[in-house]
Amino acid sequence: MKLVKKGAEADIYRTSWCGRAAILKVRKPKTYRLSQLDAKIRRQRTVRESHMISYARALGIPTPLVYFVDVGRSAIVMQHVRGTVVQRLPDMLILSLSYRMGRMIGTLHKNAVMHGDLTTSNFVYEKTSDMLYLIDFGLSQNTPKPEDHAVDLRLIKEIFNSAHASIISDAWKNLMRGYTSSVGHGQSSRIKQLVSEIEGRGRYATVV
Repeated sequence: MKLVKKGAEADIYRTSWCGRAAILKVRKPKTYRLSQLDAKIRRQRTVRESHMISYARALGIPTPLVYFVDVGRSAIVMQHVRGTVVQRLPDMLILSLSYRMGRMIGTLHKNAVMHGDLTTSNFVYEKTSDMLYLIDFGLSQNTPKPEDHAVDLRLIKEIFNSAHASIISDAWKNLMRGYTSSVGHGQSSRIKQLVSEIEGRGRYATVV
């Protein structure tokens, strides 16, 4: 077993499960919380994440297979998705994938799921099979609220703007075209307006 990432909420290890390459995600205790409360929160978030991964997959979104959930350890063993995170791909390839990203996001939102951490680091592209996966549902939740869906889209737009500035305009247009194909024009227009409102609040906010 090899540690591949230390996060604020969880540590990620590369391991194996029944002879298959796997990822082990273990939520870390928070010493600032009462131990019993902390254990309860970590258990609940682990169960919710595993459910969300499987639910998204049932909706037709490529996600890692969940192999095992260890509620006592607040750990999930899941498929190791082979490929490259979209953040590291050439900009022109990201641009070509953005429509598919939008369709996947739209499918989640249409089914009342907010991913919670939509970045280009949480999409993985496997070139040989031409598969695009969505990973890391640790902050996901069931919510039909358009405002929450707008927050999801606002984050991916920020990531495009900061990490892929040369393609932001076309990538955002492609992503929203894919999104619209999943949720429909009416809902897409409403969410885009909410994204603009969120951007406006950030732009004109003052520090007191």
